[in-house]
Amino acid sequence: MRILKWAGIALGVVAAVLTGAWFGRDFLIFHIGRLMVPKAVANKPVAWQEGPARSELPVEQRPPNVVFILADDLGFNDVSLNGGGVAGVVKTPNIDSIAQQGVDLTSGYAGNATCSPSRAAMMTGRYPTRFGFEFTPTPVGFSRLVGTFRSPGALHPPHFARELAKDMPPMDDLAVPASEVTIAEVLKTRGYHTIHLGKWHLGGSKGSRPEQQGFDESLGFISGASMFLPENDPGVENSKQSFDPIDKFLWANLPYAVQYNGQPMMKAKGFMTDYLSDEAIKSIKANKNQPFFMYLAYNAPHTPLQAPKADYDALPQIKDHRLRVYGAMIRNLDRNVGRVLQTLKDQGLDDNTLVVFTSDNGGAHYVGLPQINSPYRGWKATFFEGGVRVPYYMRWPKTLPAGAIFSSPVSHIDMFATAAGAAGAAVPTDRPIDGVNLLPFMTGKTPGRPHEALFWRSGDYRMVRAGDWKLQLLNLPDGKGQKVWLFDLASDPTERRNLASANPAKVTELKALLTERDKGNIKPTWPSLLRGAIAIDHPLGVQDKESDEFIYWNN
Repeated sequence: MRILKWAGIALGVVAAVLTGAWFGRDFLIFHIGRLMVPKAVANKPVAWQEGPARSELPVEQRPPNVVFILADDLGFNDVSLNGGGVAGVVKTPNIDSIAQQGVDLTSGYAGNATCSPSRAAMMTGRYPTRFGFEFTPTPVGFSRLVGTFRSPGALHPPHFARELAKDMPPMDDLAVPASEVTIAEVLKTRGYHTIHLGKWHLGGSKGSRPEQQGFDESLGFISGASMFLPENDPGVENSKQSFDPIDKFLWANLPYAVQYNGQPMMKAKGFMTDYLSDEAIKSIKANKNQPFFMYLAYNAPHTPLQAPKADYDALPQIKDHRLRVYGAMIRNLDRNVGRVLQTLKDQGLDDNTLVVFTSDNGGAHYVGLPQINSPYRGWKATFFEGGVRVPYYMRWPKTLPAGAIFSSPVSHIDMFATAAGAAGAAVPTDRPIDGVNLLPFMTGKTPGRPHEALFWRSGDYRMVRAGDWKLQLLNLPDGKGQKVWLFDLASDPTERRNLASANPAKVTELKALLTERDKGNIKPTWPSLLRGAIAIDHPLGVQDKESDEFIYWNN
């Protein structure tokens, strides 16, 4: 049978070479990908390490539990608190409740506009450009496909840096250095039991895996995505985007599998978001008598778009199939967040648990859905607000006010120092920590803004927000000049009026801040093999126009 498969692949190679047609390449992507997907053994129950039978102190006298709940590519408008939810009908009452019963950080920013650097910022409290983690780790095959696929209607072709591919390190070596100190390692100094569930995407080499970066227990996947269920499972609804090369790669190459503490890959049990929540609930119960830190990193609603049939069937009012699948994923995600929150209450832990909910970046243009980041312009992989302004909520009933709004700009880098502050743990003093403990600001004990300025960089694209002013700089490829966007977010929060020409002095001032910040950055540890144009005001799958505003994103 395997010989027959390879014979079929050979025919696909001939078809691709002779015709240049995309059906030949699609054939190769699917069949070679399927042969290379890691094999997983049958699911086995996870024996979560049991904490003490009794607590030495009452719950309210212990250091607080800390739970980071991270969504993947969640759009700002996907949360009903922010504007109505998907299609105006998919409500997120459980996610909303974290803000309603805690603090809504309304100017909350992702650490970066793509997933891995944001996660690196959360885990270390530092700008990832300080330690070379500038680009999201991706396989060379992924970059080759995306960098040579011209989506229908696209006016600006992508670019694949073939000359750099031969020197690219192995995928597992594209990692946060082992010398970086994670929040898990910091909290362990205060006796916390540390748990990771879900997506990691911060490296798989020795010293960079979660169980080697401070987590006592890790159940999830090292790579940047996973299937939610097997494609042909009778309980799943799938949506494929033919215009998106990323989607083509994921469907062909992703396993439906998890690992526990580096053990052999095994199949998950049920829909991935449900499964991760089931296991989170078990681990909370196992650790109810001791302080614990949980990093629950869902892969929803990242592609591939898959939803349980029950959630899909609950949304008959959404007629567009893709939007309905996406909405069903959000519905499922919210329900599972609610299950985790309810478990904290049922175990008597709710009042003394700091829960932080956010997304790694904004919603992605490549799902082809126009409203997910409304009212903001831009997408994942842009520094417009739609790419970096994210839902960001903190809830700790014992300490934080309920229903509070905190409007000063904050970032994912602040999660590190805030969690350490809550636990009474010291942060490292042998390196710059860019994040700030937000607790005294949120409680009103410390006035003013936590940051004078916040910074972002991805290759030739940089951004600074200083006060209410925001500057984006993009060096165009092939020496074709520089794009400059300057916005006053106090009067123009959705970035409609570029003031760069009208206020050159402010541009010069903010450029100087970026230049100074770059002095603390280092060269990326690995190169970007991919550069692609992203239209700011419409998703992928829509015909580009010459008048469209766009950026080029490295990787």
